[in-house]
Amino acid sequence: QALLGESGGGSVRPGGSLRLSCAASGYVNSNYCMAWFRQAPGKEREAVAAIDEHGTLRFKEALKGRFTVSKDSAKNTMYLQMNSLEPEDTGMYYCAAHFRLGICDLVRGRYNIWGQGTQVTVSS
Repeated sequence: QALLGESGGGSVRPGGSLRLSCAASGYVNSNYCMAWFRQAPGKEREAVAAIDEHGTLRFKEALKGRFTVSKDSAKNTMYLQMNSLEPEDTGMYYCAAHFRLGICDLVRGRYNIWGQGTQVTVSS
């Protein structure tokens, strides 16, 4: 069984920072693409970034510069560092994974393993 567990969400003021973690267990290993998605209230779930075992990243263009993604292979954990947070960043943040067959892209339908999500609220 594959499990993904997100943590690190919370409430911050605009301009603040948060670091989310996604711990993978079970058969999710370095052969899997991992990604962050987010879903704002009333909106579609959208991709934030994907990372492969080599650390190659694919980012939603609009978030480059404020968000960074990293991975600790020894801990089988992926991180999302979010800086200069804006109210528009509010939403549920999900970790996802799928067995890697090619590049690790941002196509939501390719990801078949999902975490429960962690809430991020940016408000003054």
